[in-house]
Amino acid sequence: MKRLLFLSMMMLLLAASSAIAQDVRFNFDNTANFAGYKTYKWVEIKGAQKPSDLVNRQIMAAIDAELTTKGLTKTDSDKADLYIGYQAAVNQSQQYTSYSTDWGYGPGWYGRGWYGGMGSSTTTTTADTIYTGQLALDMYDVAGKKMVWRGMATKSINEKAKPDKQQKNLAKAVAKMLKNYPPPVKK
Repeated sequence: MKRLLFLSMMMLLLAASSAIAQDVRFNFDNTANFAGYKTYKWVEIKGAQKPSDLVNRQIMAAIDAELTTKGLTKTDSDKADLYIGYQAAVNQSQQYTSYSTDWGYGPGWYGRGWYGGMGSSTTTTTADTIYTGQLALDMYDVAGKKMVWRGMATKSINEKAKPDKQQKNLAKAVAKMLKNYPPPVKK
């Protein structure tokens, strides 16, 4: 019984830790010459939902700061090496947590016959709204007129977090998303 309780608690902790972790993915064109990209220009992705102006500036500033560390320079010129744009979304889902309190004894063989069990059980369920934010960053080769890199970051959002914590989480997500930019060169 203690072993079952211990395993249940471990599964709950693993599920909770994976719910708050960032999920980051990227893909790229392996024929692109990433070493040749030195400048980028922001472009708007047609049909993409726009966040508020404040959030838009925060996202762009976080991406600009990370791209600077990668050796890219922002420009307003149409002759930039890369056009970049992003899409952001926030989704809602419900998380249900249930636990039971049981007592009693179960059915089984006793002596010469089968006996039914007896006991009591109470199950309590709570529902929480989970907000999940997703940020996708696209990079387009201007000369080749094709997408060469895409990164995506997904994370549960605490809507009660203070602005500095939100900004820190955004910067962390962008850094993690761009960790593998430029992609490793095949030898």
